[in-house]
Amino acid sequence: MKTTPIVAASIVSDGDGTPRSTRYDDIYHPRSGALAQARHVFLDGDALAARWRGRNRFVVLETGFGLGNNFLATWAAWRADPRRCRQLHFVSIEESPPSQATLASLERERVLAPLVDELVGNWPPLTCNLHRIVLESGGVELLLAFGAVAAWLPQLVAEVDAFFLDGFAPARNPEMWDARLFKAMARLASPGATVATWSAARTVRDGLRSAGFDVAKAPGSGGKRDITRARFAPEFTARPSPRRSRPAMARAAHEVAAAERVIIVGAGLAGCALASALAERGMPSLVLEQSATVAGEASGNPAGLFHAVVHGDDGRHARFHRSAAFAAAAAVGTAIERNGIGASVGGLLRLETRLGLAQMMALLDSQGLPADFVEALDAAAASRLAGVRITGPAWHYPRGGWADPRALARSWLADASAELRLGCAVASLRRVDDAWQVCDVSGATIASGATVALCNGSGSLHGISPWPIRRQRGQLGALVADDIAQVALPRLPIAGAGYVLPPIDGALWFGASSAWNDDEPCLRREDHERNLDRLGELLGLAAPPEAARLEGRVGFRWTSDDRLPVIGAVPADLAAVLAEGCPRTPSPRSDQPRFIARASGLFVIAGLGSRGIASAALGSQLLAAAITGAPLPAEADLLDAVDPARFLSRDFRRGEAARQRASTGSGQPPVGPIAGSAGA
Repeated sequence: MKTTPIVAASIVSDGDGTPRSTRYDDIYHPRSGALAQARHVFLDGDALAARWRGRNRFVVLETGFGLGNNFLATWAAWRADPRRCRQLHFVSIEESPPSQATLASLERERVLAPLVDELVGNWPPLTCNLHRIVLESGGVELLLAFGAVAAWLPQLVAEVDAFFLDGFAPARNPEMWDARLFKAMARLASPGATVATWSAARTVRDGLRSAGFDVAKAPGSGGKRDITRARFAPEFTARPSPRRSRPAMARAAHEVAAAERVIIVGAGLAGCALASALAERGMPSLVLEQSATVAGEASGNPAGLFHAVVHGDDGRHARFHRSAAFAAAAAVGTAIERNGIGASVGGLLRLETRLGLAQMMALLDSQGLPADFVEALDAAAASRLAGVRITGPAWHYPRGGWADPRALARSWLADASAELRLGCAVASLRRVDDAWQVCDVSGATIASGATVALCNGSGSLHGISPWPIRRQRGQLGALVADDIAQVALPRLPIAGAGYVLPPIDGALWFGASSAWNDDEPCLRREDHERNLDRLGELLGLAAPPEAARLEGRVGFRWTSDDRLPVIGAVPADLAAVLAEGCPRTPSPRSDQPRFIARASGLFVIAGLGSRGIASAALGSQLLAAAITGAPLPAEADLLDAVDPARFLSRDFRRGEAARQRASTGSGQPPVGPIAGSAGA
């Protein structure tokens, strides 16, 4: 997906107070009122109250968030209904969203005022992302896709129960009503999905019919004679790709058995985050951990950073890490509020060594990245913010920060109320009938169930790793006692070639050295000296303290060869390597990850590398949504970028390219990158 700058809506008020878009010269709602239209056209038109009753989950997709009136009306109706669905998922696309200040300033019906305040308080930066907002303690999930409808509809992965079509008038904004968009909606529609719109245009009705919807007129309101309602009833339903099929998603049906638990292997950041994300969706879990403590291995450092990145082409790496940073800020903020963990979401500086300030600002302008997401600061501004001397320009991420990974993992686990078994080493898997058996080193069954998630760092069992990931040693240093008193202390985390955190419990932690395939568990003087050199560069120290007096910690992490995590349903062929009795399943295609066949109910989060906090926060939400069948909170090409099947697709494409060269007698590789390859 190619991202574009998000430009905030320009809104004026007509003489009677009705908001109007200056770009489209059209009003946002009829003069009779936004709430009246939302109730008549959309809530009644899609018969939401009757259809979500008794359901575990109900999914609405809206084309045109506008000022949020339809979402607010739906949320209010859900709140007021004692027989509502357990979870309401509302996905909405908006090319020109209002700024936070504008959203807060708009006149609303009094009944919506408390909801408006909560929405404004959670309003995200205007970046081209699928922003996840959690409300009602997880009972309501708003996924806001900022960008053009034509770009976003093919990227959404969801099973939609009701569509709200609410763009500006077809004559003023024809792109919102293109027939190709209705066909993209059909790909997302669940059986019997409904459509409601205030538009009665002939082109809209014809487009819906051509996409497989039965269309009917209905009486309008607010001065409109007719509106349109429709129901999805296609003559032919295409088979979903293996990644979206129900076997790959374990139980992707609307009703998830409350007693069915997910077995999670590993109680580090990824495993604990997944347990919390599943609990939010009403699914219990059993967490198995081989060590004696939670987050005692790769997640055991005293602190870790989270922040986004800015890349010139805003490719998959930059977009994934941006989404992950947003997820981390929300998760860490919640953990601070609920459980008082040691952490901060008060911002982070990342020093820039390749670009000058003018180039940094030009990059921000070209991508339209807003200041509440990232700023380019000169050395003086960065120094004032950090409270220490910064010698060059820096990126300021206002929503970046740090967290104690151990406390964060424990907080997630506490929120999940999951069953935890420590000192329980999983050595192998067996597939017996329709269930997975998780076994110890002797082959005895520890637990069995329909769904297993491997969250044990490497995603491997019995020494076999099906992914191209490597183990990396890292060493941190800490200044304490008299040494810390001799150093100017930063007010917020600073990253660059290494990093340093503000003082935590009387210690200044910094680092980190790295070495591949190095199993030395003890602290090394040479690594301390290397980290001290980096600390001197970060803080402008003339004479760093002696390495011999440092405290520290050694940790090990797993990183994939493309520096992105491994998240998703395990391909059937790789599951057969990991598990005894798991059948191999042919794939309809192998050139793209989404077409590769999956093992039913087997998932993985692995290879989080140096961005464990952020990748765990987003990865757990992706996996929990896939397991339960909820809308996935990331676009399809980002799912491809982290998909466990991407390595199989890459090998397949390389093999095809080699065969093509051999058949033509050319020894030269094809020109340009391989289509669909993961990368920034």
